Amino acid sequence: MSKKGILLVNLGTPDSPSTNDVRRYLNEFLMDPRVIDVNPAWRTVLVKGIIVPFRAPKSAKLYKEIWSDTTGSPLMHYSILQRDALQKRLGAHYMVELAMRYQNPSIDTALDNLKKALVESILVIPLFPQYASASTGSVYEKVMRLVKDWPTPPNISFINSFYDDDLIIKTFADNARKYNPDSYDHILFSFHGLPQRQLVKADHTHSHCLKVNDCCQTITDKNQFCYSAQSYATARLIAANLNISDDRYSVCFQSRLGSDPWVKPYTSDVIAQLAKEGKKRLLVFCPAFVADCLETVYEVTEEYGAEFRHLGGEEVQLVESLNDSPTFIDALERMVRNSIQPSPAASSF
Repeated sequence: MSKKGILLVNLGTPDSPSTNDVRRYLNEFLMDPRVIDVNPAWRTVLVKGIIVPFRAPKSAKLYKEIWSDTTGSPLMHYSILQRDALQKRLGAHYMVELAMRYQNPSIDTALDNLKKALVESILVIPLFPQYASASTGSVYEKVMRLVKDWPTPPNISFINSFYDDDLIIKTFADNARKYNPDSYDHILFSFHGLPQRQLVKADHTHSHCLKVNDCCQTITDKNQFCYSAQSYATARLIAANLNISDDRYSVCFQSRLGSDPWVKPYTSDVIAQLAKEGKKRLLVFCPAFVADCLETVYEVTEEYGAEFRHLGGEEVQLVESLNDSPTFIDALERMVRNSIQPSPAASSF
């Protein structure tokens, strides 16, 4: 009996924290035209001539801070656990493969494994709760580019986003409850940043993004695929689950690159303002990530923590990501079963 293929795809991680491996990872990541969406010649100069030569050695040092000798990077560690847990849940009639958009295990290899297994269909789940052209869109493009030359490709479908999935929201909220959110002065929802121009490109009406007051505060037909609008929606749902009032939390965006304007407000600016207001203890969510990684474990806990303390604050507590939470695996299993109808041959199982 044919199996159904499931392809989980996360962003990626270097093969090791060595400068060479980090350089290789950054080159592949930043040369993606959906990530740095500028003229190809300028992108090459910018990435290979400026960003990577200076950033690779610095990033390698940071990766060494979070790297485990036994399990490697946190992102890889939790991604493997997610794959294995989902495979166990789904059973023998499914084949779950894990890939990284950049570096290893590659999408090429994962798709080849599914092809060799003669799966009857492939459901691709980009592991990004909020849709962005630079993440989910890039996975779409890569997968379709690889399978377009297959003589007989199976049915292929995608999960677009899951920013408002109730089980995802519950997992983040449950992770926070152990820290007693009411005991913190303020709650931050810090999402990965994107250039504003990428949000504008997602507005097919050309009349909403950055042209309407509070354009991201409510999901509508016009901004339903907007990364920022989906991020605000995720934050609202988690806050509601925890009974956090609007005045006790802020939404912000981290990890800027270059001089062009990125999605605002910036996390560093919000932290500075909260310190100025006399806030001492911050609880921080990073709901753009399904697995802890450099941007959560180090950037929030270490860099923003040090910045906040320097400005007079006392504590920045990270709420861990979805990682290998059984409730997150519940969510993935539900996505699969709701997206793939059982074949007649499998109906008795």
